[in-house]
Amino acid sequence: MPFRKLTRIVRKAFRHSSSVSSATPIVNMPHTHPEGQPQPEGHVCCPETSTSHPNDPIPIEPKDIPHIQLPPKVTNQPTDSLNSSATSLNYLSSSNPDSPTTPATEPHVDNDLEILKDEGLIALNPAPPEARRYSDQPIPSDPAEVRKILGEGGENKNLIDKVCCGVGCCKLEALELDPKSKDHVPVVVPDNDAFRSLKLKLGPLSLDSKLTRTLELPDEIMSFVPLTDNTTTFQSTVQKHPPRFVTPHPPFEVFSAKVHHARELTKAGAEKRTYHFDLDVTDYPEESGTVDFVVGGAIGVCAPNPEEVVNEVFDLLGIPRFVRDKQVVLKTTGGRWPTIWGDEMPRELITTRRELLTWCSDLQSYPPSKPLFRVLAEYAHAPNEKKILQYLASAQGQAAFCDLRTGPHLTIPQILNAFPSSQPPLHRLISVLSTLMPRFYSLSQDPMISCQRDGSGCRRLIEMAVTVHETPNWRGGPRKGVGSGFMERVAQKAIAATSNGINPLTLDLRVPMFRGLMANPLAREFCMDGPMMLIGSGVGIAPFRGFVHRRLRSDNITNKVWVVQGIRDSLLDEIYSGDWGVQEDKIKTIVQSRGGQHEYVQDAVRHQADIVWFLLNALDGRIFVCGSAKGMGEGVERAIVDVVIDKGNLNGEEAWGFLEGKKKEGVYIAVSNFFLSILGFDMSWTMT
Repeated sequence: MPFRKLTRIVRKAFRHSSSVSSATPIVNMPHTHPEGQPQPEGHVCCPETSTSHPNDPIPIEPKDIPHIQLPPKVTNQPTDSLNSSATSLNYLSSSNPDSPTTPATEPHVDNDLEILKDEGLIALNPAPPEARRYSDQPIPSDPAEVRKILGEGGENKNLIDKVCCGVGCCKLEALELDPKSKDHVPVVVPDNDAFRSLKLKLGPLSLDSKLTRTLELPDEIMSFVPLTDNTTTFQSTVQKHPPRFVTPHPPFEVFSAKVHHARELTKAGAEKRTYHFDLDVTDYPEESGTVDFVVGGAIGVCAPNPEEVVNEVFDLLGIPRFVRDKQVVLKTTGGRWPTIWGDEMPRELITTRRELLTWCSDLQSYPPSKPLFRVLAEYAHAPNEKKILQYLASAQGQAAFCDLRTGPHLTIPQILNAFPSSQPPLHRLISVLSTLMPRFYSLSQDPMISCQRDGSGCRRLIEMAVTVHETPNWRGGPRKGVGSGFMERVAQKAIAATSNGINPLTLDLRVPMFRGLMANPLAREFCMDGPMMLIGSGVGIAPFRGFVHRRLRSDNITNKVWVVQGIRDSLLDEIYSGDWGVQEDKIKTIVQSRGGQHEYVQDAVRHQADIVWFLLNALDGRIFVCGSAKGMGEGVERAIVDVVIDKGNLNGEEAWGFLEGKKKEGVYIAVSNFFLSILGFDMSWTMT
């Protein structure tokens, strides 16, 4: 059959499928390439819509694009998420009467459908996908089986190095129960809820178990020295602002930004709470050059550990109350701590123990380390607790150690509660904890135009949005992230004051912050002209509000900017609705994963294949993506590759290569909500 005729029939079939009711079986029809090559594995065909013509490879500038409503899912028909290419389509035409609408359905296509069916090009009433197969080969579950694979000395360990979570196979040197032993007595585990929450698998561990390759006790790298009579003291601001030596980018200090206004963006009942903040940066100190707040930039927030968490650590370590706020001289032998990115050098600083625990040491964001367990083991008085802690720092306990690092979030108070007999000196504990790092948040407006009148002057404000991140707490209930929990506490104070008729400015609420990543990919690649698509989910959409505000200063953005916003439920989770400074139905598509159509942003990308293809090939086109790296980010990238396969008539390898080229050219820019992993510290555990 000639390709042009096949194309005509395929288009007719799609039009026919869009007119049938949801009870009518939908045609699941893959695209056919003229060379006849098979479909790439995992490819999802782009549907035929008013903004998606998969068989048309010519990139054409879109004109008067109608507002799109994603099609409802067909609930009475089994579908395969990796192969569904034809769905029932419903579109809301643009309010512009001259804008093109979806072509009218052509009648009498039943014969054409039969031709396609006879030639094996489509399948009506497709059978449900075959159940996923699994391997019937047993997974090695004990040291003997592991050694058969890796060798007695682990000489074949290179087979698993790429997927190993530690320094070697966690079961290569695991403890084994001697079947001839009659005196084996398992170690008695601590009887408390904190230890049970760890869910440790200790195997045949006993007090007599031989442990090898146990980590050496870390060196003492810091100490506390009493003040001398001639030492200059200072007034601590521990509850409001970090100490001066916490310099995120020396020689500039952390700025205390006054909270001008705060409000909750999400509605009651939303799965995640998101807050908006206006911060006053009028008096932010000037820096050398032309450094300034820019659209798409991010600020760093130095958030403290909650006061109740700090006090709990003091209590668990048995530190008297009169000592906690007493000024001392901190001496370090080297490194950057307690600064953030200061020079690596020895230091002598005047501080208090509370300041260090509040602003300098992370108590709940990072997985536990072997040096931590080794220090706790050194100071544990109960023999059973000491043995378990030594086990976690040894080769035999590698599997249990990996489980702790890759399992639910643990906190320092949780671990100290689990092993109550261990009370190391504070300086020894702090030396094996991670530095409390700043949390970064994108600006959600154009910082060049934000101004609030204050009498005859103008106060410069920056805006940002923060979503509260929560994980289960071992005591029950949720545990909030360090940064988002701090920001929520500030927001709730401002909101409560407003509801009681009190001006929040009178509370003098402060956020310790600094001008952060003003050259991140979003800020660096933003341009004042040229078409662009902005794709974001959740709070990832916030920086794109600033993009739209900036573009509105120079030109009408209709048919030049397309926004795809992914949310759970528009009634609860949509942020900045009606706050973009433009008729949102002209530029924005809302995609709901829980309410409405139950779709995701990657579905909207495929439904706007013509726009995506045009932007990828335009000289000044840009596609920006902001959201979680996994799930949303990967899904959008996969959808764009599907567009390239269909529109460009390429195979999978060629399509991925094409997209990689666009990344290097700055056409496709994807930034994760946790893009600060580039700074070199582990963000996989960090809760913002």
